[in-house]
Amino acid sequence: MIKILIVEDELKISKLIELNLTQAGYSCTCAYDGETAADILENTRFDLILLDVMLPGVNGYELMDFIRPLGIPVIFLTAMASVENRVHGLRLGADDYLTKPFEIVELLARVESVLRRYNKNTAEIEAADLKIDTLSRVVSKNGAPVSLTVKEYELLLFFIRNKNIALFRDQIYSNVWGDDYMGDSRTVDLHVQRLRKKLGWEEKITSVYKVGYRLNL
Repeated sequence: MIKILIVEDELKISKLIELNLTQAGYSCTCAYDGETAADILENTRFDLILLDVMLPGVNGYELMDFIRPLGIPVIFLTAMASVENRVHGLRLGADDYLTKPFEIVELLARVESVLRRYNKNTAEIEAADLKIDTLSRVVSKNGAPVSLTVKEYELLLFFIRNKNIALFRDQIYSNVWGDDYMGDSRTVDLHVQRLRKKLGWEEKITSVYKVGYRLNL
């Protein structure tokens, strides 16, 4: 299982991130200041670090000096949104820089992107009665293969990696189709209907009034 260290001093934000990453299938550890994070890193190996900049004691930029030799990818999470701050963070060795406030769905997408860049994605995903081999892109339900189109497969992965989160149609469209949402929901709705039917997940992928859809697992 992918192990992520969350270094964030705001308890509510830390717990929200931990909850959503855990639901997405990651193993999370939280630290609330830089010194504690350094102590944890001395004894435990992580696949990714989510690092706030404004921490009590040792701040995120300073902690990067400790993290860099470990070769662990880092995503900065901070309210410091200026170009200078982003450039500084990236030059220190961070792999990405996400400014607060952010949507959880964007954070999950960036986590997935950085892990993929380092070839640390989990090859096999299990969700309810499904098994998904992300290397061969084979989906099976109770051991029997399920034939999905490319977009149905990508839609399924997007739902699973954001399970139990109400997703707006524009979020679904931009992440699965990669284009700006033009307000026409028929493409999303049709693919969701077909995916539900093929998987027998009519009760798992539910409509959310005036929002879009949610995968309940």
